[in-house]
Amino acid sequence: MVSNALAEAPLVAEQARNRRASAVVLEGPEHLTLSDLEIDSPGPADVVVATEWSAISTGTERLLYEGRMPNFPGMGYPLVPGYEAVGRVCEVGHDATGVTLGQRVFVGGARCFGKVRGLFGAAAARLVVPATRALPVPEELGERAVLLALAATAYHALHLPGARLPELIVGHGVLGRLLARMASLEGAEPVVVWENNPARMEGGQDYRVLDATRDPRRNYQCILDASGDASLLDGLITRLAPGGQIILAGFYSQPLQFAFAPAFMREASLRVAAEWKPEDLHAVLDLIGNERLRLDGLITHRRAALDAPAAYRVAFSDPACLKMVLDWRHHP
Repeated sequence: MVSNALAEAPLVAEQARNRRASAVVLEGPEHLTLSDLEIDSPGPADVVVATEWSAISTGTERLLYEGRMPNFPGMGYPLVPGYEAVGRVCEVGHDATGVTLGQRVFVGGARCFGKVRGLFGAAAARLVVPATRALPVPEELGERAVLLALAATAYHALHLPGARLPELIVGHGVLGRLLARMASLEGAEPVVVWENNPARMEGGQDYRVLDATRDPRRNYQCILDASGDASLLDGLITRLAPGGQIILAGFYSQPLQFAFAPAFMREASLRVAAEWKPEDLHAVLDLIGNERLRLDGLITHRRAALDAPAAYRVAFSDPACLKMVLDWRHHP
């Protein structure tokens, strides 16, 4: 009996270790740590993913970091942020289907941290998720697979029912660049992208990047805003042609309002693009697999996961940082 207990001890210790994980934790606004958390035990339909890379969102995660996130389901501190993670499946429940042990997958978030909220819960060394939320991705994508969430967001915004192809995109961050690339795939005329930060003017692919003050045009049929800046709405309406539409694809912390008369005179319409759906992710993977959509030139900064607090500060303060990736591969 004693010998059996001794033999089982290493296995019990290993299982206990595997039920803990380092994670980025927002304890409160502007209070971010790298903490060791207990994670939930996987169920029969779950998989456990050992994270290789996760990315930092300068939209929603910045709002969480600065305490400006509007009331949102699951909102509250402490929380684990992040919705852009890629890793290897290291455990598979006996009822889990669609993934195999050792497969590289994309995970758009997890809620496996007990009393610590997962909003959106992907910035951790290990993730427990239903197998249906672990999307197999091509090996060759590597760290670029963290961009799938933003690519799916762009795809979703461009395929809203009744939406026109944009002629103007506002914002030349990662989302704006993906929108411009995808719009050309859909057959749009070369779009104009507005960007007022000199650090982000470069990198256009078959489209023009302009400061708004240098663009005299005032007859855009469709403007797609990827900036998340609520103060731009009045100015965008004045750039519409009669019957034109504005698609809001950013995430806005302030109430959206506009002067009625200019919108009235143009009979303008506003559309709001919600978050991506699973079918958008699959559509994007098809575009990548067919070599129609490229994800190059979008990841600009990388840090070891151990340096997460500093990485978040850089991601939120350096305009030259399009996308910051945390490397978890060598994290204990």
